[in-house]
Amino acid sequence: MLFDLRGRGRHRTVQIVYTTLAVLMAAGLILFGVGSGLAGGLIDAINGSGGSSGSGNSTLSKQVDTLQKRAQQNPQNANTWARLARAKYQLAAWSIDQNTGQYSADGRKDLAGAGVAWDRYLALNPEKPDAATAAVMVQAFVQLNQAAKAADAQEIVTGAHPNRNAYLNLAKLAYAAGQTRKGDLAAQKALAGTPKDLQGAVKDQLNQAKKQGAAAAGGQAAPTAAPTTTSG
Repeated sequence: MLFDLRGRGRHRTVQIVYTTLAVLMAAGLILFGVGSGLAGGLIDAINGSGGSSGSGNSTLSKQVDTLQKRAQQNPQNANTWARLARAKYQLAAWSIDQNTGQYSADGRKDLAGAGVAWDRYLALNPEKPDAATAAVMVQAFVQLNQAAKAADAQEIVTGAHPNRNAYLNLAKLAYAAGQTRKGDLAAQKALAGTPKDLQGAVKDQLNQAKKQGAAAAGGQAAPTAAPTTTSG
């Protein structure tokens, strides 16, 4: 891992922190990009089928079924598990309500299934974990309120494409997961690569994320205001 820290992980879910984290990550994905140029993600999932909504959904469902069968037949094939994780995430994206931006119940099941497939993939200890699929899983785990797993996935993305945007998202996720030291290390690298005229705004984002993570760990109410985002 990029930052191999041995501290105890925190597994408590504090809804308000994860809600704010989703806003943080959404802003990061739109303005910065999770992994700096990695293919995939929500837009790719929606546009990738090249057909109508119904046909795309049907195509993805068939793809998921095929990959699940292959994974059952050959559970030691890491590539199949990675492809299954990505396909399940893309299938989940079709369930998003365009008015509310929320996943349906079936969509959340697909997101959870993507998480299971990703765990099976990592359990096979791939020599070089797939960064593109990891970028997809960052988004999936944020939606599942699993900040620690999202941070682990973002660490893979950042290791493959180390730049300020990747480090910025890693810091936010690490703070939300209660991994303060990892967050501080990533924050330092994010700020080191940030132009001086943008450092103040980026520091504000990082400080807010750190405070929210600390508040969650202490069982306190976290602030609900969305952070200021920057461009460039």
